[in-house]
Amino acid sequence: MTSEEYLYILALKQCKNIGNINLKKLIKNIGSAKKVWESSPRSLLSTPGIGKQTIQNIGNKDFLQVAEKEIALCEKQHIKIISQNDDLYPKHLLNCDDSPILLFYKGNLNPDLNPISIVGTRKMTVYGKGFIQDLLHGLSSSKISTVSGLALGVDSCVHEESLKNQIPTIAVLAQGLGSIYPSRNKGLSNKILENNGALVTEYASFEGMAKENFLQRNRIIAGFSPNLIVVETAYGGGSVTTVNFANQYNRDVYALPGRITDVFSQGCNQLISLNKAATIVDINTLIKNLNFLPQPELFPKEKTKVILDSDKKEHQMILDIIEDNESISLDDIAEKSGVLHHKLLPILLDLEIYGHIKCLSGRQYLIDQ
Repeated sequence: MTSEEYLYILALKQCKNIGNINLKKLIKNIGSAKKVWESSPRSLLSTPGIGKQTIQNIGNKDFLQVAEKEIALCEKQHIKIISQNDDLYPKHLLNCDDSPILLFYKGNLNPDLNPISIVGTRKMTVYGKGFIQDLLHGLSSSKISTVSGLALGVDSCVHEESLKNQIPTIAVLAQGLGSIYPSRNKGLSNKILENNGALVTEYASFEGMAKENFLQRNRIIAGFSPNLIVVETAYGGGSVTTVNFANQYNRDVYALPGRITDVFSQGCNQLISLNKAATIVDINTLIKNLNFLPQPELFPKEKTKVILDSDKKEHQMILDIIEDNESISLDDIAEKSGVLHHKLLPILLDLEIYGHIKCLSGRQYLIDQ
């Protein structure tokens, strides 16, 4: 898309009652943002769902002048603009009906990385921080980027721990890129840019900052990735709105459960109880469910043998038998081990619960890779 088209989109963004959905309708029906800007009211009203109130400000020369200044400002501040026709536009966000037609960004948007969105409360606890640290350490060898909102608490922790684990991280802002909110995260935003991450927003500088911007920002975080993880949130916290957007976009949502007496676990517990999010049972299971393949060269070619505690000699014997076979039946395990079925089944169940083996139909057992 040419810079001229960006100019007319920015002019149209200033028109009252023209949001992303209406703007997409007009451009699709008329052909381009420039043609929309120059079309007669009669032509514009031929677009389904568009009424007189929507088009009343189209063609205002003042809006075009503001758009020209915005493009000049972006060039001066090294802010890049992309549209939904550009290859760098986030592919998952592209599939959302209300996704921004334009995005402004600084830094690097690497389309080869798998984005994962992580959100939570501004009043993060030690429990939440520990979870983020363990998760991102576990994902450090995977080809991913993290996405969050640069807010205090969980968001900041996600960005910081991503940097520690050399994971590119993307901060989605609720205002133009000319300013950072909260201001205390300006240093963090610079580190994000220095480490192959990005700052992203749908807002031009002329749009300012409004309370509803944060709600709209949450939809971008939800749409940016096929997965959303909620670390900690209270009842009715901002993360709950992000989950609602993610559910609407058919994303996979995971929530970290906690004690019912912990205020910032109650929101997560509620999301789980309402089937709006899956329960995070442990880090390894979550990483498997996310299905982000690690970089092969960082992992040994040979399988690492699992060694159980010394008091689990019978468990170890059964595990060794299963490891020696691609898959093996219950009867064959009993025959090779000499352990009777009624004693064998509890052992197999223990090994399955701890993630060492898995059971297929017909009671066939194999190592859980």
